[in-house]
Amino acid sequence: MSRGRYLVDAVLLEGRSPSELARQHGLARSWIYQLLARFREGGYEALEPRSRRPRSCSHQVDAETEATILRLRDGLQSAGYDAGAQTIAHHLIPLVPKVPAVATIWRILSRRGLVTPQPHKRPRSSFVRFQADFPNQLWQADITLWHLANGKEVEILNCLDDHSRLLVGSDALLRFKAADVLDCFIAASQAYGLPESLLTDNGAVFTANSRRGKVVLESELERLGVQGKHSTPYHPQTCGKVERFHQTLKKFLAKQPPATSAALLQLQLDSFRAYYNQQRPHRALNGRTPLVAFHARLKAGPRNPVPITNFRVRHDRIDSCGRVTLRYLSRLRHIAVGRAYARQRVTMLVADANVRVLDPDGTLIRELTLDAARVYQPLGQPKVVLDVVRQVSAMS
Repeated sequence: MSRGRYLVDAVLLEGRSPSELARQHGLARSWIYQLLARFREGGYEALEPRSRRPRSCSHQVDAETEATILRLRDGLQSAGYDAGAQTIAHHLIPLVPKVPAVATIWRILSRRGLVTPQPHKRPRSSFVRFQADFPNQLWQADITLWHLANGKEVEILNCLDDHSRLLVGSDALLRFKAADVLDCFIAASQAYGLPESLLTDNGAVFTANSRRGKVVLESELERLGVQGKHSTPYHPQTCGKVERFHQTLKKFLAKQPPATSAALLQLQLDSFRAYYNQQRPHRALNGRTPLVAFHARLKAGPRNPVPITNFRVRHDRIDSCGRVTLRYLSRLRHIAVGRAYARQRVTMLVADANVRVLDPDGTLIRELTLDAARVYQPLGQPKVVLDVVRQVSAMS
C-alpha cells in the first residue's frame, strides 16, 4: 500500500486533519491536499507516483533536421572536408531555423554508427599548447609530398599563421628550390603583411645551418627584419600546426580527381585554401574561421628591420655576346654590356641589386639595378639620357 493511500484513508476514513498528518510525518500540507484532489478525480490509481519525465524535450531534434545533418555530413565527407559535429553545426546555420547543440549532433552521429571510437587517443587536456598572441607574430612553413595521376612526385609548400591558423600560402611545384620558397614567402607577405618570425624545419631550401653561408630566404629575412626560427632536428612537433594541416589537406586531395600536372594540383590547392580560410570553423578558434580570427586583432610585424647591404667584388670576362654573369637571389643573371667589350676582363662592384661594371682602367662601362623578376638584364639607355632627348625634341 502506498503512502498516498495511507494519507487519503487517514483523512477520509479516520477523519484526521491534513495539518495533523503533515506535522506527524514531516510532510507538506499542500501535498496532502493534492493527494486528496487526485483521489477525487481518479480514485486510488491516481495516487500512484507519476512519471517525472519532462512533457517536452528541448534538445530533441525533429526528423527533418536529423535528415539534414546526415545529408550534410555525407556531402562534406565526399568532398574531402572535415565532417565532425562542430563543422556540421556551422554549416547548418543557413539551413535550419534552430541549430542543435554540438553535443546533440554528436549523439545523432553516434547513434547512427558514424562516430569511430578512439579509446586510446591521448586526451587533449594533456597537451601543452603554444599559440602566438597576435596574427603575424609567427608563421610556420613546411613542405610535404603528393603524387600526380601518373605517379610522379610533387612538393607542396604550406605556410600557416600560428595565431589564427590562416593559410597564407599553399603552392605546388615538382621540386622547390630556395628561390622558389622566397617567391612564395614574398607573395604571402604582400597579401597579409610581413610576420615577426618564420618557423621552419632544417631543410636545405630553408636554411644553410649545416653548410657554409646562407640560403636566399635567410638573407632576405635578415634584410626585412623577420626572425628566422628552425625546429629541433627530428622533432616535427615544433612545427605541429602546419604538420597537422598537411593531414587535413591530404584528406581533401584524396577525394579529388588525381591532378595530371602541378598546375592542375595548384587549382585544387587554391580551392581548398579559400574554403579553409573563409568557411571552415576551427575548434581551436572557438568555432571561428581562420580569416575572421586573423582580422580580429592587431597584427604583429618585424620588430627591428635593419637594412643590410650585401657588398661583393667580382672579377669576370665578358663573353662573345657582350654579356657578363652574376648570381643574385640564388639565380644566375645575364647582364648585357655590349659586343664592343667582348672578351674583355671587367670588375663588378655589387651592393645588393646595384651593380657597377668597370673596365681594367677603372672606367665605368655600365651601371644598373638588377631586376629580380628577369634573368636577362638588357642593355638600355640611362634614364637621364632619355630625359635629355625628350627635352631637346620638345624645344625643336
